[in-house]
Amino acid sequence: MNVAVLSGGVGGARFVQGLLDVVDPAGVTVIANVGDDLHAYGLHVSPDVDTLLYTLGGVADEERGWGRGGETWAALDVARELGADTWFQLGDRDIGLHLARAQALDRGEPLSAVTQRIARALGIRARILPATDDRLRTWIQVAGGELPFQEWFVRERYEPEALGVRFEGAERARAAPGVLDALQEADLIAIAPSNPFVSIGPILAVEAIRAAVAERRVPAVAVSPLIGGRAVKGPADRMLKRFKGGTGPFQVTQCYGGLIDALVYDESDGEVELDVRPLVTRTLMSDAAARRRVAETALEAAAALR
Repeated sequence: MNVAVLSGGVGGARFVQGLLDVVDPAGVTVIANVGDDLHAYGLHVSPDVDTLLYTLGGVADEERGWGRGGETWAALDVARELGADTWFQLGDRDIGLHLARAQALDRGEPLSAVTQRIARALGIRARILPATDDRLRTWIQVAGGELPFQEWFVRERYEPEALGVRFEGAERARAAPGVLDALQEADLIAIAPSNPFVSIGPILAVEAIRAAVAERRVPAVAVSPLIGGRAVKGPADRMLKRFKGGTGPFQVTQCYGGLIDALVYDESDGEVELDVRPLVTRTLMSDAAARRRVAETALEAAAALR
């Protein structure tokens, strides 16, 4: 079975973990958000791509929910002592990956090729592809101006209210090699439980990707990132309330108008009338069994829609 997954970071990575437990990993392609990407300390950092790599490669820090396990911070400590602004944290092991990526990018290799090579080195059988190799960056409109996504999310801890979202470079961005083929060859298109605005939004801002999903001939199933109207992590609930007027399953579907056929959502959100097929389960992915349950529910939805 071929499955194409549109994914952000932590929630998306956990969903994909569950999916890889129930389908052949060789048939899974993860299309990752790169709107979060930034240059930090002279290195190209892809936070959502890296979370997918570390999680699916079995080396993620499960406690923190980001970065590598067994991390040390000597390089950052020295940088701080020497006066560097260290609001964006990279551990020593993490820096190793970024050095390898920087060297390859400097040689002219695209991000998609570098990502696939790192994935193979980590023993990942699924394909992980950035949505685009072109520059695409998320900006958050706040009172008084705009902030690059990571400054808003990490440095400011997303405390300034998000008044709007803009994707710089989206009008010129092309889908990375392999992305459109994965969508066209898929038996199921899944949208992971990631923030619709700042994790999935940048992927769908690439015109060719959005068109491929809109023109699909196979089921597309989204998983809600909310439980009981609240985000497990991050500002998705606040953004849904501001931009869509509420924090329920209906508002999640409104983010994907014409792009999905079913929504998997948590039982704590009750029975809701939707324009797409509703599938209700427990969606908190706290362990391997829970991750498999959510993935199996999405697959069951796809089977029922064929």
